[in-house]
Amino acid sequence: MIAEIKLGLCNPPEPIYLFVNQGEVDGESFVWYKFNLSQDKKIPVTQRALTGYLSELRLTTKEFKGKDNLKLDIVISADELYIVRTGIETNFARSFLLAASIVQDFSKPLIIVANAGDENTVFCNLYDAATKTKIYREWSRDLDWATIIRDIQSLLGKTSSSIPESPLTPPKLSVVPQPVHPQDLRVKNIRTLLDYPLDLVREWLQFQDTNSPSQLHISKIDELVKTMCLAWAADKCEYPNHTESLYQKQVVDAVTSGMDELTAISAWMQQLQAVKTGAV
Repeated sequence: MIAEIKLGLCNPPEPIYLFVNQGEVDGESFVWYKFNLSQDKKIPVTQRALTGYLSELRLTTKEFKGKDNLKLDIVISADELYIVRTGIETNFARSFLLAASIVQDFSKPLIIVANAGDENTVFCNLYDAATKTKIYREWSRDLDWATIIRDIQSLLGKTSSSIPESPLTPPKLSVVPQPVHPQDLRVKNIRTLLDYPLDLVREWLQFQDTNSPSQLHISKIDELVKTMCLAWAADKCEYPNHTESLYQKQVVDAVTSGMDELTAISAWMQQLQAVKTGAV
């Protein structure tokens, strides 16, 4: 069923971004806010809850103060399209993922609630919109966040066709713009995840007689990705052969089997960190 089109003046059909952070503007406290780019100003959002359908979960790289940061984008289809953006390692992201990990049917609406914690932290509570029942999962130190993200994305892929479109939702391709070449974006996202120095990437590209990953064959990009990953892992394991073997199995083979590359690398990193701390 096609939603009724409202005629007359309206806002452009663009997603509304909600940025998660605790703060105060002009005496008004908030736990998430909109941002007016032209005025460089935060606009507090007084409502702490958002009701809608979780339609997508994705990792996005954004630059802040000259440094790339990996963000979790929680895409919600409601009266309009909303994107709740937060740092991938924040309490909000992890508490959201924890609750969302036990949801089995994303074709039903959810209520996302932002709650203030101590020392400027923000947590997320998730509710079933129909029953107003809180969705809860016990916290554990052994949680595999990369697997949780992958599992949620997999379920969303199966149910996205049954999620109602917002009246102002633009076509999917305009919601997730790709302003850069896929190979450039791939290298940027992985470099950010690994916190690998940009100067070293530029130096590596210079040795290939280019300044852009998009100008190289994909096999060369695979080589660069492996170089960055193994450099990150250099101090995580005493046995380089073991590290490279795990990389082949958990990243290269997993991606070949269809796993998202960032998710696979995140899982591999967690495995090596666990080995280093003696957790496994």
